[in-house]
Amino acid sequence: MPIQIIATEGVIPVSAENGLFAAVTDSFLKLHNLSGNAFMTPNIIGEFSIVPKGRTYSGGKPTDIVIVEVKTPSFAFEAQDQKNAFVKDVTEAVVKATGGKHPKDQIFVNQVHAIDGIWGIGGKAYTNAELGAACHQAAAK
Repeated sequence: MPIQIIATEGVIPVSAENGLFAAVTDSFLKLHNLSGNAFMTPNIIGEFSIVPKGRTYSGGKPTDIVIVEVKTPSFAFEAQDQKNAFVKDVTEAVVKATGGKHPKDQIFVNQVHAIDGIWGIGGKAYTNAELGAACHQAAAK
């Protein structure tokens, strides 16, 4: 599940990046009952993209922002309470990472669904059913 954290330069200290990425990963796994899952945990991947100051926008005007976007299979975050909890967890993690200096109304969290059958891991294109089976099989070990 790729996670991309996009932030205006200077908003998230480099020293806080690892902790923030871990918090987003942990929230996703926890909300799907996959914490410690041997298949899913190493497949939570991602990156930070730092954008130069003055090159991120809100309302058409340069604004310091943070965007956290996750790409998931369509069965992820099925329930609204999962979505609510994820957005809350991630927003609070960003606030913590910025030392409370970045306003919540400039933190954006979203999810994009991958098309079933094109989730590629290690050269194999997994279907949603195969992903689920791999997670359940890993949990049984």
